[in-house]
Amino acid sequence: MNELIAVVDDEEDIAELIAVNLKKNGYTAKTFVDGKTFFKFLKTTIPDLIVLDLMLPDMNGFDICKQIKRESKYESIPVIMLSAKGEETDKLIGLEIGADDYMTKPFSPRELVARVKVILKRKSVQAHPLSADLGGGIRVNFEQFTASVNGKSIILTTTEMKILELLNAKRGTVFSRDKILDQLWGDDKIVLDRTIDVHIKNLREKLGPAGKSIKNIRGIGYKLD
Repeated sequence: MNELIAVVDDEEDIAELIAVNLKKNGYTAKTFVDGKTFFKFLKTTIPDLIVLDLMLPDMNGFDICKQIKRESKYESIPVIMLSAKGEETDKLIGLEIGADDYMTKPFSPRELVARVKVILKRKSVQAHPLSADLGGGIRVNFEQFTASVNGKSIILTTTEMKILELLNAKRGTVFSRDKILDQLWGDDKIVLDRTIDVHIKNLREKLGPAGKSIKNIRGIGYKLD
């Protein structure tokens, strides 16, 4: 492993607890107490994953995530958001702006590490064809983690890419939301009914008109035509 995880949290004891548990599991961890120092670090180093607290002294975690996802250099970095707020609305906002997962404080450090493992595994393990022409001008290379529509490059998050990979592996098969959650997160999935709906919505928007190839089967789930 030895992947680099950036932990951005102004509660130093929590940041250190996360870092210690990540290091015990073979990762390299770097902690930051505010957005300013984190962005200074980001100019020279690109982490493999970011654990980002929602409430920071100088910046809002949502704004930091938005800024990261706006820049092509950083867009594909997975983000796990942390918050003392447990409202579904906050979770959905986090997912809508590109976060791959969302955890509510207090949380189990072991569970956080498990989710880090799952997200990084989804990004690195390629169980299906390395590249595919999905029709409608959509071209995806699962090995290089790249995608394009009619020759124009688009940036997909780790979760969006894996959903597309799953749907393409059994094209025409309808996957229920629970089935998609099980396939992508297994026992480490977050229990949130609309999680998949949000990721599919974002995926369709990025694909533009070609996004209509992802069909919503009312009351069941999704399939790729």
